[in-house]
Amino acid sequence: MQWMLRFGAVCGVVLGLSLGVPGAIEAFTGETAITSFIVGLGMAFAAPALTAIYLRQSKAAGRFGAVAYAVNLIGLGLFAGVGFSLNLVLFFLDEAVVKELLAGPTRFAIQGSALVFVVGTVLFGISLIRAKVFPRIPSWGYGITLTMLAVLAPLPDTLFTSSMHILACASLVWLALSTWSGDDPALARP
Repeated sequence: MQWMLRFGAVCGVVLGLSLGVPGAIEAFTGETAITSFIVGLGMAFAAPALTAIYLRQSKAAGRFGAVAYAVNLIGLGLFAGVGFSLNLVLFFLDEAVVKELLAGPTRFAIQGSALVFVVGTVLFGISLIRAKVFPRIPSWGYGITLTMLAVLAPLPDTLFTSSMHILACASLVWLALSTWSGDDPALARP
């Protein structure tokens, strides 16, 4: 179990940086091909990070935490596909093609994926806060900033969007480092 926690913690740091560094750059340059590429590929590190965070708090989070994790993991899988598509596919298409594509059923798939992700993120954020295993600031930050990123994803990038990327980075890195440094939950007494 310790290996999975450490692996997930490293993935959490990489995920956080893949959001925060491009977000900081985009505050000055706007969205670029390289920042979109980094954000899109960074999504691959989300599931191991979420799993490690959940494993660290699973005993304290109880049944609610398990359900919140499950919904967040499914939403994350769906929204990772959306993030990958937005940043590595749609970004490189002509605006007219994107507009036509989003006029069809693709729009509903994106919106549905975002909805499941938001619900899962809010639930998991609540479980982080209730379990009190992780520090309060990144626990609140997880629920708020990742929800905001999903809501803001289809909108043009702004300074506010960049700020949310940076705050999400800080929350994820903090949670990941807390995951790394804690005791092995498998060895903890009930």
